[in-house]
Amino acid sequence: MRPFDIVLAVLVATVWGGNFVVAKQGLQEIPPLLFMAVRFMLVALCLLPFARWPRDKLLPLALYGLVMGGIHFSLMFTALVTIDAATASILSQLCVPFATLLAAFVFKDRPGWRRLSGMAIAFAGVAVIVGEPRFEGGLAPVLMVIGAAFAWGLGAVQAKAIGDIDPYTLNAYMALFAVPPLVVLSLFLESGQIQTLMSASAVGWSAILYQSFAVVIFGYGIWYRLLRRNPISLTMPFMLLVPLIGVISAILFLDEAMSASLAVGGALTVLGVAIIIVRRPDAAEQAVRKA
Repeated sequence: MRPFDIVLAVLVATVWGGNFVVAKQGLQEIPPLLFMAVRFMLVALCLLPFARWPRDKLLPLALYGLVMGGIHFSLMFTALVTIDAATASILSQLCVPFATLLAAFVFKDRPGWRRLSGMAIAFAGVAVIVGEPRFEGGLAPVLMVIGAAFAWGLGAVQAKAIGDIDPYTLNAYMALFAVPPLVVLSLFLESGQIQTLMSASAVGWSAILYQSFAVVIFGYGIWYRLLRRNPISLTMPFMLLVPLIGVISAILFLDEAMSASLAVGGALTVLGVAIIIVRRPDAAEQAVRKA
């Protein structure tokens, strides 16, 4: 890779890794379902004018938006209200082994012993984290993050099944179809939406704008260009920086503590994901194809 592309890859990983801290700050003012509904509205408004009309893919894209918006982001951001950002950034890496497992069932993409070993190591790392005393009697947010990672893996399989489609079109229509279920869930489970948005401070709105423009418009825009210019095997390993940056930023900006269990479990989880990425970077790329 050219040095400039390396800088860009690190920059994208930094933006995505810092996303957990930024989101947690915004969620102190704006409830999670409303937060994500506004975020996807902005993404759809920005990307739809430049997206192609996917005439024969609308139903798969609608189902994709339902899984990602109605399940993945709903679970992840609801969990982020209570769980620490460092733990969430590590547990979310399970999207790669989940995507690999689901691809094995759906596409008969049988994982070899190396990828199976990577999955086992990743899940062992999660078990170490979940076994911490601080989660005794309060596993709901952890299970939400793990469920969100599973939904992300399912979304990766859906994206692969959709076939050849422009990445911006994929993200634009995913955002469009994610808005309705998020709005409905917010209306049923949250209250005072208009008042909340009107009273939100610059911090709350900055978090939404960061999600919409830094994470999606900038991050994915740069990432897809890097994938076109460089081999996937050279590009995908930079994604291993995301949980590392997520943990470091949570410690620096949120004063979160780093326990021994989190350090060991996080290292095992990232190691397992690294084995999968190195062995099959194209499969892992499917797990980060979405906004």
